[in-house]
Amino acid sequence: MSEQVPDAEVVREKTLSEGTPGNDAAVEELQECACPDTYPDWDGKTLDLGGSCIHEMKIASFFHMPVAYDMYVSKQAANIHHLGLVEKWPRFVLTKTGMWGGKIICLVEDSSSPSRLVNFIPGSFWVKAQMHHGGIGSIHKVVHKMQIAMIEEGCMPKEFYLAHLTCSFCVERKGGEDKILIVRRFVPNKRIQERLRKEAEKNAAKESKLAVEQAGKQPAEV
Repeated sequence: MSEQVPDAEVVREKTLSEGTPGNDAAVEELQECACPDTYPDWDGKTLDLGGSCIHEMKIASFFHMPVAYDMYVSKQAANIHHLGLVEKWPRFVLTKTGMWGGKIICLVEDSSSPSRLVNFIPGSFWVKAQMHHGGIGSIHKVVHKMQIAMIEEGCMPKEFYLAHLTCSFCVERKGGEDKILIVRRFVPNKRIQERLRKEAEKNAAKESKLAVEQAGKQPAEV
């Protein structure tokens, strides 16, 4: 039997009137803005999210463009409230899209909820995060740079997730600049990393030898 997800609008009204312990800040602006006021300090960091408790919901997308995105985010917030879960960073949502569908992920405090939407990320889940200061139209440049950097470090880039931190409702209040946190999963390739390490050691030895030879050619001081 499939789980029945409560109607977002019904739970939205109940949320606004009753509130949820630990999520009061998220409730205040639920009708106006779905962007987070707080979010993790992941910019420029490498993290292993394996073992994290998440609330995961499928969404519709068309050629990587989400369809009715705000509706799905509101529906997820309503379901999280309905299940009595506590978000680690209220309204902080990781979004992955594909050609014909995608998913949104919200990190929550560890829970034993029997809901099929609540899971723990199995095994290792290595990611690199980068803050993009700008709109979605220019994000491809940052994604490309991240991919090149991963390959140079001997890592295999996988899917990426976007966390929209501002919108038209709150961008002025938050400094007037669009912000999107890019989270890219990767898988370390030990064979490539070992090859890169040996190449780096070989190049360092050549540079050291060259420096010694150049020092020996310098004329002696009188």
